[in-house]
Amino acid sequence: MSGLENDWLPAMKNEFKKPYYARLYETVKEEYQRTRVYPPAEDIFNAFHLTPLSEVKVVIIGQDPYHNEGQAHGLSFSVKPDVDIPPSLKNIYQELHDDLGCYIPNHGYLEKWARQGVLMLNAVLTVRAHQANSHQGIGWEKFTDAVIQAVNMQDRPIVYMLWGRPAQNKAASVNNPKHLLLKAPHPSPLSAYRGFFGCKHFSQANDFLQQHGIESIDWQIENI
Repeated sequence: MSGLENDWLPAMKNEFKKPYYARLYETVKEEYQRTRVYPPAEDIFNAFHLTPLSEVKVVIIGQDPYHNEGQAHGLSFSVKPDVDIPPSLKNIYQELHDDLGCYIPNHGYLEKWARQGVLMLNAVLTVRAHQANSHQGIGWEKFTDAVIQAVNMQDRPIVYMLWGRPAQNKAASVNNPKHLLLKAPHPSPLSAYRGFFGCKHFSQANDFLQQHGIESIDWQIENI
């Protein structure tokens, strides 16, 4: 696993000293050695590398990485440019189109969002190939809880887009009055029609940021 860099390191350094993290590190290292695990080890902390803590404006929480070949690269919901767009992301794009008029791009690579301050966090940061949730319960949840607490402590307006019950439970401890929590069903085909479509989270997030004098997010992912 590549280490954390930038201003996440001082915010998270105490986690690295805890017994659970030592066990997590050894478990993950062993998994990469004996089976196929996604994302590539050097991409595990991509969300943090691309979005420094001091630049976080929006938090989007996913469950765990995509588990098929070449999909996961360390950002929730995002896939590499040459990979088919997953169904949940197709629905995210549809809501963006309906909410803000964004055209639907021909790929699912969301690095542009991360570089603008959208922390694209999965609750669990690794997964065995073709086995969804296979690294659930090995310690990542504790680590990402600490990540959310580090964001909660930031003394500035931040938006959380909480899609589905797991994401909403994950951020249940967010209590900073400067922050905005937006909740909707998950964008997966199983639940998007129960209220994800029409939630207008993207325009609400931008309105909130602008009201507080913060530059809004350009959500349009361009074709390649």
